[in-house]
Amino acid sequence: MAFGPHLLLAVLEGLVTAAVLSLTALGLSLVFGVMRIVNVAHGEFFMLGAVLAWAVANALGGHPALGFVAALVIAPLIVGAVAWLAERLVLSRLNYNPESTIVATIGLLYIIQQLALTFYGPEARPVAPPFNVRLSLPWFGYSAYKLSIIATAALLLIATWLVLTRTKIGLTMRATQYDSETAQAFGIPVGRVYAGVFALGAMLAALAAVLIVPISQAHYLMGQDPLLLSFIVVIIGGLGSLRGTVVAAVLIGVSDGVVSMFFSPTLAKMIATLAVALVLVFRPQGLFGTAAR
Repeated sequence: MAFGPHLLLAVLEGLVTAAVLSLTALGLSLVFGVMRIVNVAHGEFFMLGAVLAWAVANALGGHPALGFVAALVIAPLIVGAVAWLAERLVLSRLNYNPESTIVATIGLLYIIQQLALTFYGPEARPVAPPFNVRLSLPWFGYSAYKLSIIATAALLLIATWLVLTRTKIGLTMRATQYDSETAQAFGIPVGRVYAGVFALGAMLAALAAVLIVPISQAHYLMGQDPLLLSFIVVIIGGLGSLRGTVVAAVLIGVSDGVVSMFFSPTLAKMIATLAVALVLVFRPQGLFGTAAR
């Protein structure tokens, strides 16, 4: 292929990466934005979503679309329940102390990882895509399922934005984010809000994993890269900013696809790391974050 087809293919692959990354990073960003804690176990919630997607699809059998749709519903709910329990049993008892919660979520990371290794095993296992259709583009054929990942992620991001900006739940979350003590004084159950936000963040990561696992494979160590890339995205975009998360995910995803296609994946990771360093030096609050007062 000539330069044009290569570029188009790189951009499409980058958009798929950006779609999954935006959902994963948004979950991490919401948890920090509302609760002011860093969830180091966020990548393991991603991994758990992929492993559960395989388990649900394998248990149901039949047409791959049936197992995929069931996994898209069941896996995030189970992951959200695990996150809710972890928040209630561990994080709330630490009074959300930043240092203590980092240590606690590191412990949670290893617990989830080892449980996955024990009950799922060390093998990487594929999940069949719900459909196998290739669209004929001017220069090559491209997977319709990959395009559906982009569309589905966009719909989920819009739905999340509507919940945060147009519903009472979103208003409660924003009130807790701005001033938790005042919110509690007005009768807002801050503890329940925190538990719900932590569960929501984990569910977004699990949704991203379910979407990507048909073109990847479920593995008990697969949470490391999404965690690192999510930190890069939220630092560049601004912690707690939905718009910043989406913009940064698209920038990182597309640049990673293009640089990896024409140069090397290692150079793409170096550029992302350099971008983080520049943002931390010149705009510590991120591209769309709000500076601390």
